[in-house]
Amino acid sequence: MSSLSRIWRSPLGATTAALSLGVLVLAVVAPVLWSDRASAIDTDHLLAGPSADHWAGTDSLGRDIVFRTLVATRLSVELALLSTAIGVVVGLVLGTAPLLLGKHLGRLVSAAVNIAVAFPGLLLALFFAVVFGVGATGAVLAIGLAGAPTFARLAQTLVAGVASREYVAAARIAGVGRVRVLLRHVLPNIAEPLVVNATIGAGGALLAFAGLSFLGLGVQAPAYDWGRLLYEGVGSLYVNAGAALAPGAAVLLAGLAFNLFGESVAKLVGVSTVVRQVPVAVARPGGAVDVPDTEEGDGDAAPSDVVLDVRELEVAFPGPDGRPVRPVRGVSFAVARGEAVGIVGESGSGKSLTALAVSRLVDDPGRVTAERIELLGADLQARDTRAQRQLLGTSLAMVFQDPMSSFNPTRRIGGQVAEGARHHQGLDRRAARERAVDRLRAVRIPEPEERSRQYPHEFSGGMRQRAMIAMGLMGSPALIVADEPTTALDVTVQQQVLDLLAAIRAADDVALVLISHDVSVVRDVCDRVLVMYAGRIVEDLPVARIDEALHPYARALIAAVPDMDTDLEQPLAVIPGRPVAPADVPPGCAYADRCPLASARCRAEDPPLLADATGHRVACWHAGEPSSRQELAEIAPSRLKLEPTRREEDQVSADSTGSTGGRR
Repeated sequence: MSSLSRIWRSPLGATTAALSLGVLVLAVVAPVLWSDRASAIDTDHLLAGPSADHWAGTDSLGRDIVFRTLVATRLSVELALLSTAIGVVVGLVLGTAPLLLGKHLGRLVSAAVNIAVAFPGLLLALFFAVVFGVGATGAVLAIGLAGAPTFARLAQTLVAGVASREYVAAARIAGVGRVRVLLRHVLPNIAEPLVVNATIGAGGALLAFAGLSFLGLGVQAPAYDWGRLLYEGVGSLYVNAGAALAPGAAVLLAGLAFNLFGESVAKLVGVSTVVRQVPVAVARPGGAVDVPDTEEGDGDAAPSDVVLDVRELEVAFPGPDGRPVRPVRGVSFAVARGEAVGIVGESGSGKSLTALAVSRLVDDPGRVTAERIELLGADLQARDTRAQRQLLGTSLAMVFQDPMSSFNPTRRIGGQVAEGARHHQGLDRRAARERAVDRLRAVRIPEPEERSRQYPHEFSGGMRQRAMIAMGLMGSPALIVADEPTTALDVTVQQQVLDLLAAIRAADDVALVLISHDVSVVRDVCDRVLVMYAGRIVEDLPVARIDEALHPYARALIAAVPDMDTDLEQPLAVIPGRPVAPADVPPGCAYADRCPLASARCRAEDPPLLADATGHRVACWHAGEPSSRQELAEIAPSRLKLEPTRREEDQVSADSTGSTGGRR
């Protein structure tokens, strides 16, 4: 059932809709039908009371009050709608400023809006009325500008919510400009709540305008609106009360009609209303690694071979106590052409934030710093330019984990897939559509011509994920970043998506960064795996040697994945404790409190990420040491059963003092 039909089926919605429609119709026809009778002067019936000829009596010139009230509907509604339109337009401009102007200028605009919202609307209206002068024009501007801050605050909230969606991030990855993102992806998705609140705002503007005219600051004689008639009627209240009651009733009914109609729409459609520098080792496809004879490896490979080069990446956000929180700390890695690198770790380890930072998708108040972030040799930390956006739009494809929110729900799939090609490759609408259909066919979507005309909700989860991949393939991507692309999919569809990514990689020698919390997925797809914990890479090794992981956390992740040989009579292996919160990272090794090998040195010194001669990097003071009694027995490294054992305090003391009497 559509929203409109639901409104008519609701008693409150039907009543207020009929009243609002009646007010609008009356505003059109009343001046045409009754202007002459409203302006007719009858000196024989000055200030006459209610009668059969004059239902609400007459004014000081003998003019009929009812007809004047009916004719005043047009001016009252016109001025209220005009002031509402001014408030909506100005509020929308202010509300979208953070998206259009960037974080620095946008922050200033937001601060100004917050200050304006703190003042009561009536005081703002009176202030602007004095500034713009007495009269209808000044009153329109006063009421419109007084209502703009509230609407701007609403628009800011709605824009911020939509701007954080994956389909907006996908458009930005495609290099779509801010204005186009606003017009094509943001405004269509916030139009409904904006219209609802504008309807409510029209009722408030109607009441506010009547108030200004009643105070003598609005419409001036000989023109008249309901507020002006109310002002004139109060002067003769004791002679003829109808002179004030008729325009007062009109203001009340029209204001309630607009306000309650907006409220009923909001309830039925579910809208909330608001009234007023570390070098890295570079691995080659297949596991071969180039590592010079240095502590951490030299990440310099042939420039044509490295697709993505990241050095000392950090992402920081303001903390509650003023100190920055760093969810990503000193991450360094490189991805070669045709190589698949997996990033694994528990939730909150910094995997997705690393991908967003590389893709320039970390927004204010986040701050991204690095010694180097290069894509195909281009510096991604340089000033945002059209050339850089085109590079991101054609050479980097981002596949997000939620296929439902990866697409704009108000636009057809074909148009969204084709947008990047039209923007960067100069294709016209028809050519871009044909290219989009071809890419949908390439990702094995059946009947791509027909499917391209459908909306995202008409696709299954797996098909939406394939369409997201097709969007990235509109250009010639050298790198695909897949952020947990199979999280919301069943096992069969998950395998299909992974097979598709592998086929694309093999066909075009595309580099792949696959982010996952599932070690088995990375084992099946990738050449190399990066294990992250508390915002750091704690181990970097080829997938072929994943059973030889040296870091206790990496071994624990591997052990926690059940397989066909898992003993069902025994409890599943788990990692004791909880991940460290980014705001509470302790000194030393962040994994120390959960690690059975932790010593005093672990809690005092954070181990560096060191590489051996094969390029295997690990950050641990006890790398490779047995971490449980089972490992001391004859348990295969790939099926470790970790126990939360601890060394005795005297053993820890022996380690910290360098004694040789402890177990090493």
